[in-house]
Amino acid sequence: MKMARRLLSYSAPYWRWLALAFALIMFTSLVVNFLPVLLQRITDLCLLDSGSPPGERMELLLRLGVLYISMAAAGHLVRYAQAMLTAWIGQKIIYDLRLEVFRKVLRMHQAYFDNTAIGTLMTRVTSDIERLQHFVTEGVVGSIADLFMIFGIMGYMIWFSPALSLSIFATMPLLFALMYFINTRLRNANRDIRDRQSKLNALMQEDLTGMTTIQLFNREASALQDFDTRNTKLRTAYFDEVRWFSLYFPSIEGGQVIAILITLAVGGFAIMKGSDMVTIGKLIAFLAYVRNFFHPLGSLSDKAGSFQIAMASVERVFGLLDKEELINDPAVPESPERIAGTIAFNNVWFAYNENNWVIKDLSFEVEPGQVLAVVGATGAGKSTIINLIGRFYDVQRGSVTIDGIDVRNFGKHDLRGRLGYVFQDPFIFTGTVADNIGLGTPGIGREDMVRAAKTVNAHGFIEAMPKGYDTELNERGEGLSLGQKQLLVMARALAQDPELLFVLDEATASVDTATEMLIQDALAKLMANRTSIVIAHRLSTIRHADRILVMRHGELVDQGTHDELMAHDGYYRQLYELLMHSPDQPSNFQI
Repeated sequence: MKMARRLLSYSAPYWRWLALAFALIMFTSLVVNFLPVLLQRITDLCLLDSGSPPGERMELLLRLGVLYISMAAAGHLVRYAQAMLTAWIGQKIIYDLRLEVFRKVLRMHQAYFDNTAIGTLMTRVTSDIERLQHFVTEGVVGSIADLFMIFGIMGYMIWFSPALSLSIFATMPLLFALMYFINTRLRNANRDIRDRQSKLNALMQEDLTGMTTIQLFNREASALQDFDTRNTKLRTAYFDEVRWFSLYFPSIEGGQVIAILITLAVGGFAIMKGSDMVTIGKLIAFLAYVRNFFHPLGSLSDKAGSFQIAMASVERVFGLLDKEELINDPAVPESPERIAGTIAFNNVWFAYNENNWVIKDLSFEVEPGQVLAVVGATGAGKSTIINLIGRFYDVQRGSVTIDGIDVRNFGKHDLRGRLGYVFQDPFIFTGTVADNIGLGTPGIGREDMVRAAKTVNAHGFIEAMPKGYDTELNERGEGLSLGQKQLLVMARALAQDPELLFVLDEATASVDTATEMLIQDALAKLMANRTSIVIAHRLSTIRHADRILVMRHGELVDQGTHDELMAHDGYYRQLYELLMHSPDQPSNFQI
């Protein structure tokens, strides 16, 4: 119930509209529940009252008939207005919830994405929210409407005949116990569905992303087998849901049949004995109330099933919303107007997993405008250095500072807005070329985009595209070569006018010589007058760096210029000479 109350708290901003919806519900309940009373009066006073003149009975029948039609029409119109208002409120609530979930995802730290499958997150934002949509749109206010209707009917039934009412209400505890049993099983089934759906989505996302690798290594059969296994488990979970959900209406209809039999038996026996407590009109009206009673009860049971389905999704959605955000802004963030560009690591220790140190007691300083190259074997901690500066992770020990300010004292948005990144795997968003350069950043106009593209040598191929800067691209940048994607990403970085620049230059290994020259020229322009840290793999980058850090197993084993490191006759020189004397010398320098 705690989760349900929390979900209902999202309706607080719309309480005025909810109050109007409740007023419409009360009006509908009063009007609709009064109709059997008119049936009783028509039966007893117009059809069976042989003591009154036919003309009076006909006149009364006409008046009651018109009143019945008018009240029924008014009830249906108000119910339509209430249903539309309820749907509108529900859609607003779901809109707010979906927005909050995605906003939470955007705030989450990088470690969360490292340990959470993309398919799992997709399930939270899409199918889990969709599961809530039906319940919030129709279930919440609709359940209240059903309850008003049920209590209204119970009041009229007791007013009509306490004896008949008690005989029917005596069967309710057994029916409610059965509903509770079914609801419990249904909730467990839906929890299984959500978990298995999430695992299936995660597998699909992974396989679709790695489809080239699957086909390259002939893993189609294995991938299909894994998919079939998870798909079978999901099918079984859905079958369990259907099995329990299918018991709802037979149970309600069985209860209705029993109630009608009790009403006919008790009422018929009273009429045959000549009792004044039950008339034929009252019996007909009471049978109408029995039918009307089980209709909202069935609807309420259906909504109870939807509630169980929703609660399984609520647990998962609020589980995401309650995830701790490890990277938080300080209470009073520092925000200098401009940073000079001094970057310092002071005895930094960092581990992605507890006690598995990726960075060990690392200390170094980069002066403003310098180009720092970082080299080392895979897993040496090169990329981690960049991630720590941008606060995608926070250090466990020591500190990382920019112009003497600990990066943890910056606001995340402000800090990352000052940094520029050029990664080896350029990501292209769905949208136009201009959208991919500007990224919707305020203050970046078309002239700024063109200027940035010209600076990094991307303007030529962009202009040659069918619609130039308005050419539509998909998320994979289909139709663009790797080199063009790199130049496009460099134009994106330059357009943001970053104060610090981080580059991974590995991507140039897979492009032709002419494109490589364009990229190298673009990198030189990007790094001009900016403090830059380059995860270096190429000889040209290393030789022109102001300083080189040599990383090994998370530790800084040496640093200096290329010539200084060669003179040290250490780890750097050994690897360099091993590479240079290799029979098949590659263009990459990676240690």
